[in-house]
Amino acid sequence: GQQNKQQTNNKQIVKSMSNKTMRQARFEAKGGKLVLADNVPIPEPKAGEVRVKVYACGICHSDTFTAAGVYGNEFPRAPGHEAAGEVDAVGEGVHGFKKGDKVGVGWFGGHCGECANCKKNVWVSCEKGKICGISYDGGYGEYLVAPHDALVRLPAKLDHKLAGPLLCAGITTFNSLRNAGAKAGAVCVVIGVGGLGHLGIQFASQMGFQTVAVSRGSDKAELAKKLGAHHYVDSESTDPVKFINELGGADIILATAPSTKATQQLLPSLALNGQLLVVAILDKPLEVDTLSILNKRGSIRAWAAGDSRDSEDTVNFSVVHNIAPMIEEFPLDKAVEAFDRMMSTKAKFRCVIVHNH
Repeated sequence: GQQNKQQTNNKQIVKSMSNKTMRQARFEAKGGKLVLADNVPIPEPKAGEVRVKVYACGICHSDTFTAAGVYGNEFPRAPGHEAAGEVDAVGEGVHGFKKGDKVGVGWFGGHCGECANCKKNVWVSCEKGKICGISYDGGYGEYLVAPHDALVRLPAKLDHKLAGPLLCAGITTFNSLRNAGAKAGAVCVVIGVGGLGHLGIQFASQMGFQTVAVSRGSDKAELAKKLGAHHYVDSESTDPVKFINELGGADIILATAPSTKATQQLLPSLALNGQLLVVAILDKPLEVDTLSILNKRGSIRAWAAGDSRDSEDTVNFSVVHNIAPMIEEFPLDKAVEAFDRMMSTKAKFRCVIVHNH
């Protein structure tokens, strides 16, 4: 009788766990508005998966891809690919992660390991690759379940609220710059002092590049210098091409702003073997005057963020060099307001949802 009672208790415990629910902000239908949902079942991790208790999640413009169904995702779907929290449960066959581990999940949401790109060790370009917040529910929910290879180990001293944006805007700028092939002392021009740009300036400066920030207006000059820029060019009052060429030309132009016009106008400032490094989705197709880059052997290169291994390098570099995003915090109750603020481009510079567990 005692044994049967114990078994019944165990079943009740399991049942009560499976009945546990959470809250999430999500898109209910394609093209719909972000809404708050209560009593959403907390997902169970399958084999090879890990459940993450999310403490904070950054809001990114690419979260609009979830609403638009750009990658053919199902609905309802909670977006969010800048999630930071801790391991809450592990599925069968998962090694290397345990309950309580401090982790995050970025844009890279898992890879197949079998396609041509995976065999070349470029996981982020996996032909069957998954995206957190698109392929499965992301960090706008209090919990998420992700493939174990998508998880990023976070340093103990890194605040969850600051970790999230580093897993998207951070890795995008850090990983592109460190793979650009430029040496310390090279001139690196960062277009824009926004969500991507304010991190790009910090990384460029800490990597030893002579860093030039270019933006419209004089109001961002002080901030750019504080972030580590050696020069600030107000493109409304100063000819940026003339200024950069007087420095010897740009070895790297990091295009972090969505403005095609701002990006195109700087091409004549490329140095010999200089490269335009595009990490933002530009608002219009890029038109190139090939004559302006031909004799300089200039190149144009695009760079997609990176995988979980690159994210770990990003957060570790950031902790060592005291690099952090500037954020605005919002509770989950105000997720819709936070999303709208991101869309208005008024955020300084990343909006972050903070879950109250």
